[in-house]
This record gives sequence, structure tokens and C-alpha cells, in this order.
Amino acid sequence: MQRRRVTVRGVVQGVGFRPYVYTRATGLGLAGHVTNTPEGVVAEVEGAPAAVHRFCERLAADAPPLAVVDAVDHCEVPVSGGAGFTIIASRTGGPARTLVSPDVATCADCLTELADPADRRHRHPFITCTHCGPRFTIVTGLPYDRAHTTMARFPMCADCAREYGDPADRRFHAQPVACPACGPRLRLLTGRPPRETPGVDPVAEARRLLAAGAVLAVKGLGGYHLACDATHPGAVAELRRRKNRGDKPFALMARDLSDAERFAHIGPEERTLLAGGARPIVLLRRRDGGAAGPGALADGVAPRCPDLGVMLPYTPVHHLLLGLPGDPPGPRLLVMTSGNLAGEPIVTDDDEALDRLAGLADAWLTHDRPIHVPCDDSVVRVCDGETLTLRRSRGYAPLPLTLPLPVPPTLAVGGDLKNAFCLGAGRQAWLSAHVGDMDDLATQYAFERAEHQLESITGVGPRLLAADRHPGYRSTRWARRTAAGRPLVRVQHHHAHIAAAMAEHGLDGGRPVIGIAFDGTGYGDDGAVWGGEVLLADYAGYTRFAHLGYVPLPGGDAAVRRPYRMALAHLRAAGIDWSPDLPCAAACPPDEIPLLERQLERGLNCVPTSSMGRLFDAVSSLAGVCHRAGYEAQAAVELEGAALGAGAAGPGYSFGLRLPPGPAGSGPVTADPAPVLAAVVADVRAGTPPGLIAARFHAAVGSLVGALCALARERHGLETVALTGGVFANTLLSSACARTLRVSGFTVLRHGRVPPNDGGLSLGQLVVAAAADTAHHSQQGEAHVPGGTRQSA
Repeated sequence: MQRRRVTVRGVVQGVGFRPYVYTRATGLGLAGHVTNTPEGVVAEVEGAPAAVHRFCERLAADAPPLAVVDAVDHCEVPVSGGAGFTIIASRTGGPARTLVSPDVATCADCLTELADPADRRHRHPFITCTHCGPRFTIVTGLPYDRAHTTMARFPMCADCAREYGDPADRRFHAQPVACPACGPRLRLLTGRPPRETPGVDPVAEARRLLAAGAVLAVKGLGGYHLACDATHPGAVAELRRRKNRGDKPFALMARDLSDAERFAHIGPEERTLLAGGARPIVLLRRRDGGAAGPGALADGVAPRCPDLGVMLPYTPVHHLLLGLPGDPPGPRLLVMTSGNLAGEPIVTDDDEALDRLAGLADAWLTHDRPIHVPCDDSVVRVCDGETLTLRRSRGYAPLPLTLPLPVPPTLAVGGDLKNAFCLGAGRQAWLSAHVGDMDDLATQYAFERAEHQLESITGVGPRLLAADRHPGYRSTRWARRTAAGRPLVRVQHHHAHIAAAMAEHGLDGGRPVIGIAFDGTGYGDDGAVWGGEVLLADYAGYTRFAHLGYVPLPGGDAAVRRPYRMALAHLRAAGIDWSPDLPCAAACPPDEIPLLERQLERGLNCVPTSSMGRLFDAVSSLAGVCHRAGYEAQAAVELEGAALGAGAAGPGYSFGLRLPPGPAGSGPVTADPAPVLAAVVADVRAGTPPGLIAARFHAAVGSLVGALCALARERHGLETVALTGGVFANTLLSSACARTLRVSGFTVLRHGRVPPNDGGLSLGQLVVAAAADTAHHSQQGEAHVPGGTRQSA
């Protein structure tokens, strides 16, 4: 006889791993036990050596579908002579080393039961099993047991307890298990003040209200959504007005793939993403003209946007709301947008929802299972057949990323836009769920709560902090306030972007890459606003090899909101008159023109910028596409949309390249946009369609990237290029750059699991800070180090 202790680490709690171990052990006639512990699942098996060997041999390979096994360690222990195999109570205490599963969409088996009138969970809004349902958003501690989730307040009825304890049942040790007799209860609240109407079916009434044009607040897994019928123009317009949404596109939830295909192109990769367990919002290219007639998508869902953000239902409540087979007709396509006002964090608390959403919703479809962790919907798209993550949240968080190098326990706080922070230790890094923009006090509180919660479930107590160099970032100020004597490494914004791409692709940093970091705003070493950068970078440091030529940013955020200002600033820098026949000049209010001229002449509130994002804004306005931006990157998004409809662009425009005086390498190369702007002006005056101008501009940026990388290879012998920054969420540009570079023999790194925008910034901060700490661990006080500024805070 032989007895072995087996420790399995990874995502192995809340995914049916203990039932799997039980079934495997009993099938082999082994005795012993299995339990959850803070470090993972621990089992002891005893029996014939051959059977013990077979148990260990494929333990990881045959694991349940939601499990992610990082390591299996086993050792021989003394034989105890026991009989039978049991699941024993979880062990507590010690550092947390296991991983929590993300929330998972309702599985096919549960959906079958949901629609079966003969099943005791027929139409139960909280149906779940070991293969699906809430995980991350309900966990309050480890090990993952019902007592450590928000289901602790719902004692199991006899039937659920029997299933929970039956090894042959799909709900064996499924922690969120419930039924209509013992589980959470769905309620519909209407009126002022909101109250429940006795005897009314909440789902049937909610569907009726949606069909009539009402706006509903719907409690989901990680927060409230605001929902309305996406084919009802009045409802969509009213939701946009109430939410102060501007023209920012709404996300859609379609009943099934066929409903989504009426409005958007869905390739095989998009189909897999839409129907998978994570169920993110997937950006799909719109069909020309869309669907017309009854059931047509309201124009106000995504005005002038080339894409539609679509997801499929991922909770039983969603499926019920969109209708089961045989249900009376109702909306099959819903707007599903975050339950909040613009700039605020998503609402998760029920009392807060009644207060904060009072001016937004006509009714509340809610329930009494608390949400412990806020978690917005993830957003992805497909670029050249590969997944590109734009917002990493529900369905993906808190799964860790494997790092190419070990890091000390570190917290990187990210940036102020699209904030997501990152905890790391050893060779693992945990990116938080999407937090949001840090300019709102409620978002800053949400950041703090999320940071404490992620520390608690990862067991990482950071001894090193990392933040952006921007002195005004609220995330950086938070890191300073809470450092409590721990070293704080401040990392240059675009260096962090490039390091994130390197880390995602497993580069050890032994050789620099050519980093193309294009975005809207990043604090530069010279105090300017950078954003059109070519850096030769590794984790330890960087050299600024090239950048877009500086132009004034008149009025800071005012120029971002009004792209015509950016266009006029670029024209002035290029020596081109503000002729009234140019669309950007015509869009500028007449009384603003002399004020803007004076502002630029005197340099008042005109920080210089090299931002590629702002150049996209300028060309968008100059071409007559977008003059005012109601949401981030609107001008660039609409410029991409215009280019997509243009077909073959022919030769693109050309940037000028100004080499630094003196020997090669004595300073950065400057990419001069003046020739591009002059060519755009000529095309505008010749009556060239805006779409063709947009396509030629995209081609020009792609050619510029190719030329600068070729020059960097010639001077420094580098062959690997990282494309990063928010501008590379533009798949038309990303594809063009990657194609040009690969034809020229470069290895191209693009983001996949980590966003190219500021949502991925903290991963780069983490690895740069770790490199700086390793190189300068003995330094005290403040010193400039290759990867960033390190200071004892």
C-alpha cells in the first residue's frame, strides 16, 4: 500500500475540483480525503501503488473545464490504513496561494433545466452548478466555501443539501447552489418611492415595461445595468439623455447569435468569443445599412460608430428577460449599459441603486444576493484573427498572468484613465477588474476597496509600489499617501506601455525592443505631453529614439473635447493659414478664432504635445469627420470608420523625418506631420471624400512606423517591435503596421490578453519597478534609475 499527499494550485476552488478528485479516487478504489486550503486543493490518497500512480498521472490533464491548474506537487506520507474517500471541511489559516475563478456564463445543462417545466428549477433566476455562475463577485474570503461567499445568508433546503452532498450530482459542492425554495429572490420595484407589487411576476412585468419603452435598472453579476429595448428609438434617446451619454456607443445584449447577425458581421473568432464562458462585449463591424423595417436597431445606439458592442446573455436573469422558448413576444435586443452616471463607478449596492439610479431608471429588477466585488463587462475585439482585449474585467479577472521574471511583492497602481491596478509576486501578476477613470471620488473609493479585496484573495502583501510619473495623477498621489515607508518607483507612461507588451509576450528583457507607443496623453521626461513615441526599451530603461513633432495643446482638455482646436493648432505649426474653406476653421465659433490665435501666439495654457492621438483628432476635424468629441477618442473612432468605407486608398500621405544634428544617436528623430497636413488640405480643397482622406492618413501612419523601425534596426540592430498604446485599439492601423513590419522581417508584438490602452499600464509598471528595485535595492532616498524614479515614501 502507498499513501501520497497531493497539493494542486491554481484556479481549483469553486470549479468542481474536489468532486472531481472524489470521483477519480473512488473510481480507482483509493481511500483518503480532499479539502480546500488557502494554498489550493490538498488530497491524500491511499491504495495500491499502481492505482495511486494512475490517480496522480493525469490529475491536471483531466481537470474540470473551469479549472486552471498551475502546479501539482505530491509526496509520499505514512500509510494510515483508513477506508473510504471523503471531502472534509476546509482548512483555514496561512497565506492564500490559491486562485479564484472568474464569473462564468450559465452553462447549457442549467439552461436546459431553466426552460424545462418539469424541473424543480424551472425559470429559477439563480440556477447554477459547478460549471457556471458567479464566483469572483461573490467571494468574501478563502478557502472558497459557501461560508466565504455572499450565499452564506441562504441556508440550503433539504433538496439542495442532498444534491450538494451527492458525488454523482452536477451540484456536488457547488457553493452558489440554490433553488426557488431556499435561494435568492428576484423582485421588481416600480413607482416613486419604488416598491414591489405583490402577486406580479417580476420578469413578465419587466419584459412588458421594456417593450413599452421603459428604462430598467437590472442587477447583474458585478453591478447594475441600465437596460432598454434597443429597437425603440424613443427609449434609447431617453436613456442617452438621462445618462448624459453624449454620442458614446451603447453596448447591446442579443438573445442569440442570429439576432446579432442581422446588424453586424460575425466571423468564427467573434462567434467563439460571444458564445464562450467569459461572455465579453465583442466589438463587431456593422453591416452596411443594418437591418431595416420592424425590429431595426435604433439609430441612437451607436451613432456614426463603425462597430457595435454585442454580448450574449450570461445570467439566468438575462435569459429570462430576453425570453425563453414559448414566452410571449418581447424585446430580443437590449441596450445594456453600466448602471451609473458618466464618470462614476458601476452601482453594486441595492440601496445605493435606488438612490443613484433614481433619475435614470423607471423600475428596478433586483434581488437579495449581495455583490461583494464590482466587475464591469469586459470588452474585446478581433484583429487579424486574434483576440484584442480592450477592457479586462468580468469573465477574465482575477485570473493571473505568468511573468517572464520573478518580481517581489509589488502593487502597481496604473493610470488615471481606464484604471486597473496590478498585484504581483514571484512569477504571477493579477490585473484587477476595470476600475474606471480616477477623476471621480467614488471611483477612488472603489479603487481602494478593490485593492484590499485583491490583496486578500491573492495573499500578496506588497512591499514595493509603482506609479506613473505624472505628478497630478490621482493614482500616483494615492500611492504616495499609502506607501507607509515602502519604496515607490515612478515609471514613465510609455515605457510602462512597452514593458506591458513585452511581459505579456514573455520577453525576459535581455534585449531591447523597438517600442511604438501611440496614445493620447502621457507625461514626458521634459514635462511635455508625449504620445507619439518610439522608444528603444527593456525593463531596466529606455532611449527616446523618435517622436512626433511637438505642437501646442491649446487649453489642455478643451482641445481634446474640441478636435477643431487641435486641427487649427497643427495647421498653425505647419505654417498653413486658417482658411474659412477648411472644415475645422468653419467648425470653430467665430468669436473663438481670435482668442485661439492669441492663445497660441503667447503660449498661454499651451503645453507642447507629441501625441499621435491628438493628430488623429486633428485630421478627423480637418477632413470634416468629427469636430466635437463627446467621449474619449470619438474623433479617432469616426475617422477609422470613415476609412473603412473608402476602399483602396492608393498612395498614402508622407511624414517628414528630421534627423538630429551631429552624429547618429545624438538625439531623437522627429516625425514632422506638416507634409501630411498640407496634403490633407489639398485633398479637402480638391473635393476628395473624407473617407479617402482618412484611409490615406492611416496608410501614412503605417508607412511612418515602418520607416522609423527600419531606421532603428539600421542603427541599433533590433528586430522586435512592440505596438502599444490606446491608438492601437484601431484595428485598421494595427493591421497595416503589423503587415508592413512583418514584410520587412520584423517580429511584431501586439497585445492580446492585456489592453493596449491604459487598462494594461499597471502590468508594465510592475515589471519596470521590479527591475529598478533589483538593480537599486540598497539605495536610500530619491535617485533617478533607468526604469523610473525610485523614492522612499
